[in-house]
Amino acid sequence: MGTLLHFKSLYVEAFRNCKPEILVVVLKVYSVFCALMLFMAVYAFMHRALTGFEF
Repeated sequence: MGTLLHFKSLYVEAFRNCKPEILVVVLKVYSVFCALMLFMAVYAFMHRALTGFEF
């Protein structure tokens, strides 16, 4: 659990005192989008691995 809190603090600190607020919003949305894409890729790979790579 400590690792997740460390990543959260790094994430919050990265966007502290950034002046163009629209850029901060775009970067935060983009980081969430990238995390979702990574999760979907891992999920798809695991699903394929567990079902025997059947097409």
